Amino acid sequence: MTMKELLKELCLIDGVSGDETAVREAVIEKIKDVCDDYHTDNLGSLICFKKGRKTPAKKLMICAHMDEVGFIVTAINGDGTLAFDMVGGVDPSVTIGRQVRAGKERISGVVGSTAVHNLSKEQREKAPKMSEMYIDIGADSKEDAEKYVSLGDCVYFCSEFVQLGERRIRSKAIDDRAGCAMMIRLMNEELEYDTYFVFNVQEEIGLRGSRVSATAVAPDFAIVLESTTAADIDGADGAKKVCSLGGGPVVSFMDRSTVYDKELYRLAFDLAKEENIPCQTKTRVAGGNDAGAIHISGTGVRTIAVSVPCRYLHSPSSVIETADLESSYTLVKALAKRIPQL
Repeated sequence: MTMKELLKELCLIDGVSGDETAVREAVIEKIKDVCDDYHTDNLGSLICFKKGRKTPAKKLMICAHMDEVGFIVTAINGDGTLAFDMVGGVDPSVTIGRQVRAGKERISGVVGSTAVHNLSKEQREKAPKMSEMYIDIGADSKEDAEKYVSLGDCVYFCSEFVQLGERRIRSKAIDDRAGCAMMIRLMNEELEYDTYFVFNVQEEIGLRGSRVSATAVAPDFAIVLESTTAADIDGADGAKKVCSLGGGPVVSFMDRSTVYDKELYRLAFDLAKEENIPCQTKTRVAGGNDAGAIHISGTGVRTIAVSVPCRYLHSPSSVIETADLESSYTLVKALAKRIPQL
């Protein structure tokens, strides 16, 4: 199976934060015969161990998160529409008119809001609020809707996995099924050193899974695999682009939750040069990922993040370049071989 095929399989699975079971089950099917041990912790993260040719003096953990952004049903209105709130950071502007799937039955729905002609001039000039939207599942009453959904049910973006031009992919949940795909591929190869692989839950709502799993594994080093915002479109200049599709893996020096290990940061660029792959850094101190919880766990963990540049993050139409995914994997593989030697 190619990396692209693996990513497609993972992206098409629904797994909003706190509801990652289906993703975890799919991952287990991919890794159960190639790792030496795996178990699910009390929050739902999947912790795996794979022996390499050598046992290093210091422990390495590689991780990615299984959850994606989405929504949760908070009320069923009298007219059969659903009130909802976001799970993770979803911009309301990318939500209106989107097709979604709701509840265990994955009933189809669409996100609606007050019709434009019923808005005042002031309302039309303001960004929409999530509290002003609803989900229409085709029910005509509260009783009708209750046949299909319940309070607390998750709602997922409905999105296809599409080839976009010759080099790019469009899908939901690339953040962070791209990281999961890279880990699965690496676990299916022979490793130089013993390595822990952790598929975390609930990253999108506050790095919750990684707080627990990092405590359990207690690594000395961690490589966090992610997707990060690329704003490389017309009108964005210089640092405002953050990173660019086609520029290779993104290695951050700092974000809102982590100042990354400087030696590991330099090592990543040195290895990229050795492997003859492009590599870039993130030109804005913004966002965050599981590294924020991992690097301050236990007595401290030396941490690096390697991310795939991604346009339209946290939307049903995220876009990445296939070559960036492949080169990110190549860099991570090289880091996994070199870091235990430090």
